[in-house]
Amino acid sequence: MQLYNTLTRKKEPFQPLRDSHVSMYVCGITAYDYCHIGHARSAVVFDVLVRYLRSIGYKVTFVRNFTDVDDKIIARAAREGVDESTIAETYIAAFHEDMHRLGVVQADVEPKATEHILDMIEICQKLIQKGHAYATADGSVYFRVRSFAPYGQLSGHNLDDLRSGARVEPGEGKEDPLDFALWKGAKPQEPSWESPWGAGRPGWHIECSAMSERYLPLPLDIHGGGQDLIFPHHENEAAQTEAATGKPLARFWVHNGFVQIDAEKMSKSLGNFITIRDILSQHHPETLRLFLLTKHYRSPLDYTRAAMEEAETALRRAYLAKAAMEEALGSTKSWTEAPLPAELVVEATAIETKWDEAMDDDLNTAAALGHTFAFLRLVLRILEDKALRRTTGARDFLRHAMERLEGWGNVLGILLRPAAQFLSEVRTVRIQRRGIDTAAVGQLVAERQEARKAKDFAKADALREKLAAMGVTVQDTPNGPTWDVD
Repeated sequence: MQLYNTLTRKKEPFQPLRDSHVSMYVCGITAYDYCHIGHARSAVVFDVLVRYLRSIGYKVTFVRNFTDVDDKIIARAAREGVDESTIAETYIAAFHEDMHRLGVVQADVEPKATEHILDMIEICQKLIQKGHAYATADGSVYFRVRSFAPYGQLSGHNLDDLRSGARVEPGEGKEDPLDFALWKGAKPQEPSWESPWGAGRPGWHIECSAMSERYLPLPLDIHGGGQDLIFPHHENEAAQTEAATGKPLARFWVHNGFVQIDAEKMSKSLGNFITIRDILSQHHPETLRLFLLTKHYRSPLDYTRAAMEEAETALRRAYLAKAAMEEALGSTKSWTEAPLPAELVVEATAIETKWDEAMDDDLNTAAALGHTFAFLRLVLRILEDKALRRTTGARDFLRHAMERLEGWGNVLGILLRPAAQFLSEVRTVRIQRRGIDTAAVGQLVAERQEARKAKDFAKADALREKLAAMGVTVQDTPNGPTWDVD
């Protein structure tokens, strides 16, 4: 397997340092608000990475933290008149609810910053002893950026360029504008903990160094997060960890790309800030998950209404194919002894090989999805061929195809529901999204059926057109009419 390493800016063969056991740490949320689509993308990307590594035989210990003390949490608590822990716990619970709906597997360890204050203080003390950090009069502790020669290696930043844009805020007591806070001296009305430098609270970056080292051996095999974390968060994490321990923080740095909304950067000020809950009020959770995997994880992803509807259509087609497979395999009709034509076996094998190659090539889910849909199209070709569909060769291939889809689905987190369940769920979502009055539709369908029975085909056609204008398609079956949303 090849993974792109942000540190080296190239794809490299991935092999864990410790036999077949992968250590992986991903930066989690700051728990002060509901998760947005950017959080969803990062969570799904690293969920698929964990699932895939496990599927190819690795044991993975996956740690994802929660920042539960931060300026934004403190500000929200003050606005709402509650304590900071109430805010943090509320949005950690919301995170878990959102991730459960998206099919994101919970991390093996999910530590919180406030549970590791002593670990952070210990790192600060080590850095001070080694000359990489210093305390100031207000009880803060800063990291000496210029004391660590490799600083900037991860992000590609030059210290002199950074220096030109940096400044010291009044009262900070920094030696250098580039230095960053490891520990912040206490301020009135803010949470604080006792330390050798007086009461205070941790800076943002130090928490991840403390928690990753507590739960995983260094260097980590993989450290992940969004591209927005490369600088300063991950750069600072790497510097303080290596300066304190003498070991690299991580061997592979893996970062997912940004999400835009209708080709614009997502921002509350632009009014295009969209939460996972906003999206799931309009779309099935599996549709969002599929959409998030339709681009390579390092590429930018543009969220649009049209793109979500395309993902929904693709997923419905996939589940319709799965339903056809389930029906064929569940049929009591006899099977004719005949092998599947060799060229179809060769075609299926080639698709399966390409799927594996795509995932091994830096987790290329976009290509893997393309191969999944190609495989389903092959299945439908066999099912639509009357000479083939009832042969033992077709039966055995369909059984194999169901197993293959289950395996791929377990990695991608899609196509795992029974087909009838998904198709019913997504139909309900589509009806709700389009504001269709099901009672009114049912009445019109019944009137149309009565007109057909009375051979009043002009009225029946008019009612069909009226339904079509509502976005409803009617299909006549031997068991009576059914309807669906376009």
